[in-house]
Amino acid sequence: MRALSLLGRCVRYRVSMERGNMSLAHAIAPHLPYLRRYARALTGTQGVGDKYVAAALEAIVADPGVYDASLSARVAIYKVFSRIWNSLPLNGRAEPRDIFDPADRRIEAITPLPRQAFLLTAVEGFDLDDAAEILNVGRSDVGDLVDEAGRQISEQVVTDVLVIEDEPFIAMDIESLVESLGHRVIGNARTHREAVAMVKARKPGLVLADIQLADGSSGLDAVNDILREMSVPVIFITAYPERLLTGERPEPTFLVTKPFRDDAVKAVISQALFFDSAAETPIRAAG
Repeated sequence: MRALSLLGRCVRYRVSMERGNMSLAHAIAPHLPYLRRYARALTGTQGVGDKYVAAALEAIVADPGVYDASLSARVAIYKVFSRIWNSLPLNGRAEPRDIFDPADRRIEAITPLPRQAFLLTAVEGFDLDDAAEILNVGRSDVGDLVDEAGRQISEQVVTDVLVIEDEPFIAMDIESLVESLGHRVIGNARTHREAVAMVKARKPGLVLADIQLADGSSGLDAVNDILREMSVPVIFITAYPERLLTGERPEPTFLVTKPFRDDAVKAVISQALFFDSAAETPIRAAG
């Protein structure tokens, strides 16, 4: 934080000398807490992360032209930071630390570019276009990097997956996506009863569920019964997201809308396992 404090004085001095930069300082300031969060995730410690944030801000102070004002303020400051992080080693592993958070251990094991792409999209909430701009790569390249991050995460947390889906072709697509990430599909349940029976026979590490099933039963009810028996991450894949996103709590943490994109499903699977996020129970539906 000392580096950021010193830099803050430097920025204030520069702003006082060049009043036109006042709007730039105001534009950047709201995004610094989130940039520091991102920097910590990349480097593994807040102290090292702050050094990179400070270096990025110092670069802007030295040459405001490195900050692309044609972009949104958040994309522009992350882009400057990314340029610095990828080119300037700042004692990246110098500080001793004990890692207790499973997510910290997993992100540390992902190689640098996939790590950045994954964190930008999964944690910082950038879409693929913005992430591509920040990393100065093509949009399709970001998708490939996120996929690679997913594969690397899966190597750390390979698990058994239960699919609850009554449409055979959709179920096949989902199973193929799951297996492409290295996971094992223990079965596809088409009804509430089948889902509960499969879970009792073999405990999955992840559940992907539709909410409207073949016999008129509810995938949501099946999930809630499963969650009463065990703690497990759940991803809902549904054509009726409005039935789950009611504005009331608890809502599902992970939800993909049909028709889904393959890359969206892969990314959400990686997020659910990366953060080791067990679903809450009961999850409520509207109506």
